[in-house]
Amino acid sequence: MSQIFLAIASILGGTSVAAGAFASHALKEKLNDRALEIFETGARYQMYHALALLLVTLLLLRAETNQSLLTASGIAFVVGVAIFSGSLYALSLSGIKWLGAITPLGGVAFLIGWGCLAIASWGLK
Repeated sequence: MSQIFLAIASILGGTSVAAGAFASHALKEKLNDRALEIFETGARYQMYHALALLLVTLLLLRAETNQSLLTASGIAFVVGVAIFSGSLYALSLSGIKWLGAITPLGGVAFLIGWGCLAIASWGLK
């Protein structure tokens, strides 16, 4: 699972940089300030959780216990990015307001990921 998480973390990190550059160059003239801010929030949280997934990967490589909690944490971070950042990207580009109602589900996935990571930390040596 650590190889999969490392690959996903790398992809999420790289696409976060690309999304940020896309927002500041291509979207700056096309979106209003609020929509641009929403898009950039998605990119920022994507990067935060790409780095968190990288941490989970490193911990999985050295952990002897709590592998399942670390794996759950990583999965929650990936799901969180897909739902949280994905809904913010879609909202900002489409203007479809109900997409904002989906975003908190991604936030819950982030919280689950951080909670699993916190619990797993007690068993690390």
